[in-house]
Amino acid sequence: MTSETQWALVADAQHARIFEARRQGAGWVERSAEASDEVNPASHDQGSERPGRVRESMGTTRHAIEPRFDPHRAAKAAFARRLAARLDEAATGALYAHLFLVAPPAFLGDLRAALGDAARQKLRGSLNKDLTQLPLAELAPHLAAIPRE
Repeated sequence: MTSETQWALVADAQHARIFEARRQGAGWVERSAEASDEVNPASHDQGSERPGRVRESMGTTRHAIEPRFDPHRAAKAAFARRLAARLDEAATGALYAHLFLVAPPAFLGDLRAALGDAARQKLRGSLNKDLTQLPLAELAPHLAAIPRE
């Protein structure tokens, strides 16, 4: 690894792609071996029943009780933790010198919270957009425009 190798993680709650540039200003190349896909069906498809009901003390109105645990949300957070662990492992192994994160706002928050110290020290910028489905040719200008921290 050169001291200028950059990685960019482009992810959402179900897909992750890692891109690499060997030096600043160099073209980005996808590290296809690092790609991840997660199957995360909606909460109601993961075996959750309809939420329970409660009656108002006055009248006949009934309301659904909000569940305390959302399996869909928990799976998103677990995926973020797995990605962060991989980034931290690569940072510790000196596979990259600078890290950039691109993800939708909620998932970006999960990723930032889950990053270990090694990856956090190499984090140089982030972009809160969902760009996981873009081909590399359309993605490269977005990666070049990430504000540096």
